[in-house]
Parts: sequence; C-alpha cells; structure tokens
Amino acid sequence: MAQAPIDLARFSADFARDGYVAITPLFDADTMAAINRELDRFIAEVVPSMPREEVYYEARGEAGTLKQLQKLNVYDDYFRAMCESDVICDLAEAALGEEAVVQNLQYFNKPAGIGQPTPPHQDGYYFHLSPCKAVTGWLALEPVDHENGCIHYVRGSHKADDFRPHGRSDVLGFSQGITDFGTDDDKANTVACPGDAGTFLLHDARIVHWAGANTSPTRSRRALGFVYFGRSARVDEAAKTAYKTRLEADLKAAEKI
Repeated sequence: MAQAPIDLARFSADFARDGYVAITPLFDADTMAAINRELDRFIAEVVPSMPREEVYYEARGEAGTLKQLQKLNVYDDYFRAMCESDVICDLAEAALGEEAVVQNLQYFNKPAGIGQPTPPHQDGYYFHLSPCKAVTGWLALEPVDHENGCIHYVRGSHKADDFRPHGRSDVLGFSQGITDFGTDDDKANTVACPGDAGTFLLHDARIVHWAGANTSPTRSRRALGFVYFGRSARVDEAAKTAYKTRLEADLKAAEKI
C-alpha cells in the first residue's frame, strides 16, 4: 500500500527546484516484503533464461555477485504492472509535466563488501533524447546508508544548459562517468539520500548523481530503477544503436558479459 496521498503540486515544485524528490517512504513494510519476494522469484525463475547482455555480475557468472538486471517489465507481468501503476506514473508525470512513457525497470545491487561505486553521471547522457524529457525513479528494497552506498545528488545541477563531459568508466552498468566532477559547486550542493526500505527517489535525467561503494561486510544494497520518457521526447535511434553496439562489443571483449 502506498503512503497517504502526495500533494502533486508541491511535489512538482520541489522537483523543478532541486531536480529530485525523496519520499520516505513511498511503500509500507508489507508492500516492500511482497516486492522483495517477487524479485527473489524473478531472479530464481526468469534470470537464467535472460540474454547475458541484460544480466550483470560483479564476478561474471557467480550468482552471489548479481549486480544489475535490465527490462524486468518486459520479462514479467508483476513488474510490468508495477512500473505502469498510477502510484509511480503519477509522480513521473507530475515531474515531467506531461505523459510519462515506461522505458525500463531495472534491478540494481551492490553486493556486500564488493559492490563498486557508481560514478558521477547524468542519465540523459545515455538516453540520446531531444528534448531531454526523462526521469528515473529509484526504490530502496532494503535500508541504504553511507556504508552500503546511498545515492548522492548535486542539487540544482539539472538546470545546466548542456551535459557535463563524460568519459569511459570501468564500472559495469555505468559505462560513462563525468570527467570534471568535484568542482566547488559540486561539493557545495551535494545531498546524500539514505533511507529505509520503501524510500523512493525520483530525479531528472539531467541531474548529476552518484553512489558510493558498498563497504559493509554483511549488507547488500538492493533497489529497483524506473525509467520514464516524456511523451514529447524523441530518441536519436542511430546514436543510441551505435552506442549500444560499441558498448556490448567492449564488454564481451573484456569478458564482463
């Protein structure tokens, strides 16, 4: 069950000002328990038949190091219904100011002790959109804090006219990272977003964000990521295809997938 109704007008204003909003929590404990059960089922029953390009491990092929899954909504009715539900779609549309179109539902994990940091980046850099009207939602499936890798945002960085320069990253699943990160403005406007299971973050595709490594010896950091494009956004299909082809070739050559 979702929490009490959200004031969407205030939500939209906060999002426009900061580039992100944190809801703590969006879902109650019973709902989170059900979502985690369904995810465990998905990992056990569906993942073995998924293309390897959509299943990432910290250590290739070692089940206990599973770190990222793509397109849960394509492979499973439960997760398709989840990302199409009014609970999350209404928030995406309030942030976008237009109809939200489901693009992807992802699973992210930082396994205990080995989960790598997520480099500073802007999601829109990967999306190849014009205009860049897109948002990403992030749902914590378990408690998240500085030790196991909570998300950080540079508040207001979504207002810049252009993307920051990005370069190749060695982090599987986040192939590009911002190369000039760490400016005085970055430091002054950084906000960390720890929270309990059920915490939901929604951010603009242009905002600078990152997450630390998981340094906990015992706790994982599991989350779901929801990607929505605005109805007005158009994908540069040629650029997107070329990028994906290069990336998959590089990952196979490096034996990461």
